[in-house]
Amino acid sequence: MIKRPRRLRHNSAIRSMVRETTLNIDDLVYPLFVIEGEGVKNEISSLKGQYHYSLDKLEDEINEISRLGIQAILLFGLPNMKDSLASEAYRDTGIVQRALKEIKRINKEMLVITDICMCQYTDHGHCGVLYGEYVDNDKTLDYIAKIALSHARAGADMVAPSDMMDGRISSIRSLLDKNGFSNVSIIAYSAKYASAFYGPFRAAANSAPGFGDRKTYQMDPANSDEALREVELDLDEGADIVMIKPALAYLDVVQRVKYNYNVPVAAYNVSGEYAMIKTASEKGLIDEQKIVLEILTGMKRAGADIIISYHAKDVAKWIKGGK
Repeated sequence: MIKRPRRLRHNSAIRSMVRETTLNIDDLVYPLFVIEGEGVKNEISSLKGQYHYSLDKLEDEINEISRLGIQAILLFGLPNMKDSLASEAYRDTGIVQRALKEIKRINKEMLVITDICMCQYTDHGHCGVLYGEYVDNDKTLDYIAKIALSHARAGADMVAPSDMMDGRISSIRSLLDKNGFSNVSIIAYSAKYASAFYGPFRAAANSAPGFGDRKTYQMDPANSDEALREVELDLDEGADIVMIKPALAYLDVVQRVKYNYNVPVAAYNVSGEYAMIKTASEKGLIDEQKIVLEILTGMKRAGADIIISYHAKDVAKWIKGGK
């Protein structure tokens, strides 16, 4: 007797009924860039369809995100001033701190995650305090924790340290708890690779390193066993959610992390992945909607519970349009 799996592919109703993986709007987090100034909504040249927003331009954007059903954003700030210790990153009147208050005024139910790093705030572009040309891990921890605390005070629901310093989760958790923010959760960039996929973001955030690279603190793309060790360390130190970044070339890592730890896992569909699709779509080489939905479904199938993506608003529209 012939086995006939095709019976369960016969029409769209059957395919939907037996579908193993479903991409939902609730899975999505939308990155948002805020900038100093007034009346600013400027398209980011390296990320077509993404914008820098001044605070007075946030209301329409937050309302649109909310109407689409997206419940969470990941907030990045671009300061006017930079120095060696990223002092604008932890100032009470910093760009992210003021943006947090404005977003919560517009929609107090919006889940706001803030990126915790020093790179876009330092004049050297590295993710920590320098000792010569080397990032000093332990001195950096105090500053990373200070940034997280300042964001929590301004209204962040969740902080996302992306610096890849050893011990950062423990330092953040300890300082948050000590100051009465035990309910502020941590989504750790646990396996963040030294990837070539970050180029468009670095242009968007003006965060490229002024010299050298980040290979002494971000992970070697060749390693996946190391990713499990990094994840385990972050969980032991108090991370609530772990993240793999980038996503597309690291779906094996997403799957291994989910299988080994069965904790909430986020995948960051990064700027280079987004830009490649946009460019290919503009040239008529691919169907953007079909490709994006296939890729993000693949991330979900690999084990991601949360997908951070610049495509999130379009995906939400496509999902709503299909219902």
